[in-house]
Amino acid sequence: MRKLFGTDGVRGKANIHPMTADMALRIGAAVGRYFRRETDTVHRVVIGKDTRLSGYMFESALTAGLTSTGMNVLLLGPVPTPAVGLMTRSMRADLGVMISASHNQAEDNGIKFFGPDGYKLSDEVELELEALIEAGVEPAQSQNIGRAKRIDDARFRYGERVKSSLPRDMRLDGLKVVIDCANGAAHRAAPEILWELGADVIPVGVSPDGVNINRGCGSTQPAVAAETVVAHGAHVGICLDGDADRVIVIDETGQIADGDQLMALLASAWAADGRLSGGALVATVMSNLGLERFLAARGIGLERTAVGDRYVVERMREGGFNLGGEQSGHIVMSDYATTGDGLMAGLHFLAEMVRQGKKASELAQQFQPVPQLLKNVRFEAGQVPLEAERVLEAISGAEAMLNGHGRLLIRKSGTEPLIRVMAECEDASLLNRAVDEVVAAVEAATA
Repeated sequence: MRKLFGTDGVRGKANIHPMTADMALRIGAAVGRYFRRETDTVHRVVIGKDTRLSGYMFESALTAGLTSTGMNVLLLGPVPTPAVGLMTRSMRADLGVMISASHNQAEDNGIKFFGPDGYKLSDEVELELEALIEAGVEPAQSQNIGRAKRIDDARFRYGERVKSSLPRDMRLDGLKVVIDCANGAAHRAAPEILWELGADVIPVGVSPDGVNINRGCGSTQPAVAAETVVAHGAHVGICLDGDADRVIVIDETGQIADGDQLMALLASAWAADGRLSGGALVATVMSNLGLERFLAARGIGLERTAVGDRYVVERMREGGFNLGGEQSGHIVMSDYATTGDGLMAGLHFLAEMVRQGKKASELAQQFQPVPQLLKNVRFEAGQVPLEAERVLEAISGAEAMLNGHGRLLIRKSGTEPLIRVMAECEDASLLNRAVDEVVAAVEAATA
């Protein structure tokens, strides 16, 4: 079992273990040693970050650890997470690092890694890294210490890559677009890219101050963006999170569409054009049952994975699929990117509006979701509530209750000490009873 790494890298509150400067230094040294090939060639690592105040601290600590093992560090500054994946590969780096806690508030931060191929690391590699971090590594000899250099055009390189995912003749002229950047990593890149493609851009959440990332804005708090869409008579709104790897869409009426709806649109459009590799979409166990039924009705398969966009990507690579994602808004288009890219996915929604000549409201609600209820139960360190006999009995009972009517999903969060209890069912009373009985059992086991 991994102790340090969660669903997506290392994450926690800044200046509290494991997200301390000292630990970042040790992590930097360990990953530097792991990815440094024992040859005379140049060793490179690219580091990006979002706009959190603590990002400066972790950037410096990681740089110190990495250079101590002979790695040359290329500092990208504030860029979206997908930019790090792309530039790790394009700059022939040995490793990519993104400093971000994604959609979390500013007091949190995280460190996630990309291998030389631009993809996130596997569970197996993370286990090996944990062992190195715990054991410590020998630094390089003084004459072999690495150098650090700022890369000033990272966001422009990323912007060109994002635009190139659309047909060359695709323009957004006449579209009034609200773009909410969550005061995060895409606060400059996203409005610039939309403007360059011809859109009339109304920016929201583009004034980061180090502590306001994801606060009252972005994909997890889209109310302001929705109000802005309606107030300005915009055609559509695109809401990103703090590191711009997820997106939700807001139609012209202010209605919100999640990642499932966006995946349904893209999967059906790509399948109709013969562009959907493998004839299936890859999504996690959290995606709505309504999405599965929508796809099945169109002869499109659905491959489900564990929660986490890197598990989606792993399955896509294994099966040769080119479209996948999560209900939360991570949309992965592997023909163009190595991980979820919220801005790129948003652009492809806009492209469908232009191509089909339809309003956002006609495209953003592809299917009627099956009612879904999710409740979280917090537990203390050392507790294992999912092993309690009472909890196992409650889960069996809930599964029997929903059999033929819906589905039940129980899982431990990969980023917080929470047990997540989720069920789907058209019968509201059955849905509530199934979830509540499991939640009560878990609460009793953690009391």
